[in-house]
Amino acid sequence: MNLLVTGAAGFIGSAYVRTLLARPEPPHITVLDKLTYAGTPDNLPQDHPRLRFVRGDICDAGLVDRLMAEADQVVHFAAESHVDRSIEGAGDFVRTNVLGTQTLLDAALRHGTAPFVHVSTDEVYGSVPSGSCTEEAPLRPTSPYAASKASSDLLALACHRTHGLDVRVTRCSNNYGPRQFPEKVVPLFVTHLLDGRPVPLYGDGRNVRDWLHVDDHCHGVDLVRTQGRPGEIYNIGGGTELSNRELTALLLDALGRGWDMVEHVTDRKGHDLRYSVDWSKARHELGYRPRRDFTSGLAETIAWYREHRDWWEPLKARLG
Repeated sequence: MNLLVTGAAGFIGSAYVRTLLARPEPPHITVLDKLTYAGTPDNLPQDHPRLRFVRGDICDAGLVDRLMAEADQVVHFAAESHVDRSIEGAGDFVRTNVLGTQTLLDAALRHGTAPFVHVSTDEVYGSVPSGSCTEEAPLRPTSPYAASKASSDLLALACHRTHGLDVRVTRCSNNYGPRQFPEKVVPLFVTHLLDGRPVPLYGDGRNVRDWLHVDDHCHGVDLVRTQGRPGEIYNIGGGTELSNRELTALLLDALGRGWDMVEHVTDRKGHDLRYSVDWSKARHELGYRPRRDFTSGLAETIAWYREHRDWWEPLKARLG
């Protein structure tokens, strides 16, 4: 079986590829990644006989068509994903997340490549004052990033409903784990504290997120790929809701720092207060449930960053 995985030099996509390649009989995998600032080939195994890396843009229709013709299935992770960057300028997000997804769908439809698993985010639902969003909840994205992902979700589902392509959509909560680019909150705070630098906490820190270990996310995505139903959406959650202030307290304690290392900064524009997804559909249909305990998962993540300065210091230098 030949599997095309987009965006797999990044945090989540590379974890997914490493998970598959660790199996006794892995598929043949082609990774397509543009290697933007957040991607690095070092996230992938080197010289694995069943892994091929292609540097390229998912908006390149000719390249995408050639790779799709060789693939049996697709898992689509490639996306611009940082909310703050989308607020500063939405153009790249629309191009990659919307036009890039449509380019992939067009090629998959031409060649009958399916299932096509489209990896999305809980942010498309917008802020949730109480309870949790099922897959039938309306889409109310706030940021340009979330709006571009909601658009790509709808294009993927429309391709199924109009053309019959086997498309499956996943929507995950906030991921954490090793090899996450250090502009995201967990690696940003951990690496700042390791360097003795203060951490920037938005507003009053009341914003709540559900935390999902990247390994659990990859497990959920693969269950959808192998057992999911065409045209369906599956939420993938972690089951650990924390305010940003609570998360900060855990990181400070783990790294032996006090609240004097916290710098309150102006809140993000349109900052959603709370995200929460109901993942009972994935549990009942696919047998999904988080397998990583948050306390131990966070401790292991902190230890990884402590032991791998050679990985994150060059990446963080790009941020200035």
